[in-house]
Amino acid sequence: MRYDKGHSDLTRRRIIDVASRQFREEGVAATGLAGIMTGAGLTNGAFYTHFESKEDLVREVLFNALGKREETLRAASPSDAGLEAAIRNYLSPRHRDNPGGGCPTAALVGEIGRHPKATRDAFTAKISKFIALIATKLNAGSSSERRRNAMAIYGMMVGTLQLARAVNDKRLSDEMLESGVSAALALAKEDKSAA
Repeated sequence: MRYDKGHSDLTRRRIIDVASRQFREEGVAATGLAGIMTGAGLTNGAFYTHFESKEDLVREVLFNALGKREETLRAASPSDAGLEAAIRNYLSPRHRDNPGGGCPTAALVGEIGRHPKATRDAFTAKISKFIALIATKLNAGSSSERRRNAMAIYGMMVGTLQLARAVNDKRLSDEMLESGVSAALALAKEDKSAA
């Protein structure tokens, strides 16, 4: 059977999208290739036409999902309101309740540290860009101060989201999200007062 030009790219994209959702919902280790391929409406044999290994797919998922998060932040207003909106969106009940469509860092960071160097290298490169982008949203301080605050803000956001997802008390979870927003915004504002 002959396929239209671009069919392979669309199929590869579908596999990445399904794997991205499943990895974030269930974890990489708990997600099998058979489930991914079934979710993509494909046979298991088709997987190796598009990827060398599951680890190759993990890297593609990280690159793609973190790239989308980066685009969202890049599109945010360069003003204080843009960073504040990004923080509030990240630490929202909607984001907490949708791990399959949410931040891959919060969903997968605990696993990524146990993956091969090539995967950790890809993750590190994307996270470094994300931190640098957050630093550009901060308005004062030296570049090293902005970078340091950007790392703290991002780490606080990721950790807060992970904790809010882990607890089984909705009120406590909501309180964690609200506290995380307040603390991240205070740190962003602290950056301005340091100038």
